[in-house]
Amino acid sequence: MTYRTELNQDIAHLGNVELLTPQPERSLWYFKDVLGMEEVHVQGGSVYLRGYGDYAASTLKLTAAPRAGVGCISWRAASPEALQRRAKAIDSTGLGLGWSDGDFGRGASYRFRDPDGHLMEIYYEETKYRAPDALRSTLKNLPQKYIGRGANVRRIDHLAVLARDVAANRTFMQKHLGFRLREQVLFENGQLELGSWLSTVPTHHQIAYVKDVKGASGRLHHFSLWVDNREDVLRAADILVENGIFIEAGPSKHNNSQGFYLYSYEPGGNRIEIYSGSFLVFAPDWEPVLWNEEERGTGVYWGAELPESFINYGTPDVTNAPSAPKSNIPVFDPY
Repeated sequence: MTYRTELNQDIAHLGNVELLTPQPERSLWYFKDVLGMEEVHVQGGSVYLRGYGDYAASTLKLTAAPRAGVGCISWRAASPEALQRRAKAIDSTGLGLGWSDGDFGRGASYRFRDPDGHLMEIYYEETKYRAPDALRSTLKNLPQKYIGRGANVRRIDHLAVLARDVAANRTFMQKHLGFRLREQVLFENGQLELGSWLSTVPTHHQIAYVKDVKGASGRLHHFSLWVDNREDVLRAADILVENGIFIEAGPSKHNNSQGFYLYSYEPGGNRIEIYSGSFLVFAPDWEPVLWNEEERGTGVYWGAELPESFINYGTPDVTNAPSAPKSNIPVFDPY
């Protein structure tokens, strides 16, 4: 699992996530009015948004589509030279798609797919957010003032994607993009890799790969937005219920990551997490934490069981595929 003695620092952070939605107007209402994000741009069938603590012009792209799911996952490179290095490394795998002119707020991007088929890109040039007078904070180091609308999420945090082969995708991200492995769930005496959490920065994870029990590819489990503390997560639960949004799981605490969470579905069908807490990893020689069946339990630190949907549902939905056999993969919290 270790591919070099010198850490690859070419990927700076998660830059932008595109969500596909068959209910674009309702999805926009959810992110803008219920979660409190700011709408900054409209282009074609897409609306671009950001959290009040995001420094980029846009960090979430909502695109009208026939089915829910994840569109392009965008990673910012640490420098123009880093972008070129990663593009060359990925091109050598045969998974590269080539260069594009970029998107709103971003410059030239190199696009590719991971082994499971998720569309990704790497870019460096990025437009910084400049708040208009009405949204300017008195704190010079805060890109936008706290407006107190809805849950008022601060920034994007991470996403979890489903994969037929977790190990292949985890290895790809480690070897070719420089991601570091933080935690894993390994069942059947370590032979079944159910989930791996990876990051290029001190945050616990920016992306998680989890076994797709329906054998599909290119699917999303959830997209996560950050709030400052667990009380904000609890307040978000009230706001969701008051607005008629179904809460699938939480509020509660994860085993791995130690994060405090709340899961709901946005109107288009994508699972959204409101997230806080967790721990940071600064050690360059961090040893990944491994969990087996006995240690893992339900995966929820306080012991509550999760609904069947939590392991069987992802977007786009695969309605005709079989559910996870209870005797094979239990309903546990893989995130």
